[in-house]
Amino acid sequence: MSGPYNDLQASYGRCLRTNGFIERFYEIFLATDPEIAAMFEKTDFLRQRLALRRGISIAISHADGMAMVGRNIEDMAKVHSRAGRSPVRPELYVHWVDSLIQAISERDPEASPELLARWREAMRVTIGNFSTRY
Repeated sequence: MSGPYNDLQASYGRCLRTNGFIERFYEIFLATDPEIAAMFEKTDFLRQRLALRRGISIAISHADGMAMVGRNIEDMAKVHSRAGRSPVRPELYVHWVDSLIQAISERDPEASPELLARWREAMRVTIGNFSTRY
């Protein structure tokens, strides 16, 4: 299956093949804002890393326009909504995206300014979805 963000799926694959990509993302992310670190104080990081790994792939597929991930996106948006079990204020998503971009730039040997811009563009689709449902 081919979509407009196949290059991101390939980039993500390269990142995952390096040891510690998801862990590095969380290192960066938790250091961005004390509020974010506090949100993760009681987190089971084994479970969280698996959820993030899957979530990034779903976000790319969502940006690609794949209807089959619509239910997953809705479920994630509910979890992070004001009434969800892990609410995230929309203004905090900038830290998530910036942390993801930094981790990708460190771990994808083929990362370029153009590719990183495409990552931002694609993640805006999911973040926009989450923000409107907050």
